[in-house]
Amino acid sequence: MAVTLVNPDGLPKPEVYRQLSIATGSKLLFLAGQVARDADGGKVGEGDLAAQVEQAYLNIGTAPAGIGASFDDVAKLTVYVVDWSPDKMPLLGEGVGRAAAKLGVDPVKPITLLGVAALGEPDLLVEVEATAILD
Repeated sequence: MAVTLVNPDGLPKPEVYRQLSIATGSKLLFLAGQVARDADGGKVGEGDLAAQVEQAYLNIGTAPAGIGASFDDVAKLTVYVVDWSPDKMPLLGEGVGRAAAKLGVDPVKPITLLGVAALGEPDLLVEVEATAILD
């Protein structure tokens, strides 16, 4: 299995994500949206976007590990942020960076960022879902 991340010619080349991933493998993993909950279901980072992003990304690193995969197998992320505005980008980046450091991974993936009015519970500020390719 391999995921190769690319910013092809003819498209912008952002530093914080890649435009596409080329994945080879025989199984797809669709990970439910991960939120700021620890392994016991406890709330993490109430009111703190960076802390919630960090926990959601840590959960994305934990889930595939349970089946012998890793964050490196993730081919695409979708991030939903409550009341998104561009001034929240530094907090998003901070949370991603902290999680990446703890997981020891490069967090740069193709990503779709969506602003939403609300999530499933009122204390949640972010939800992150992932698709991975497995062999």
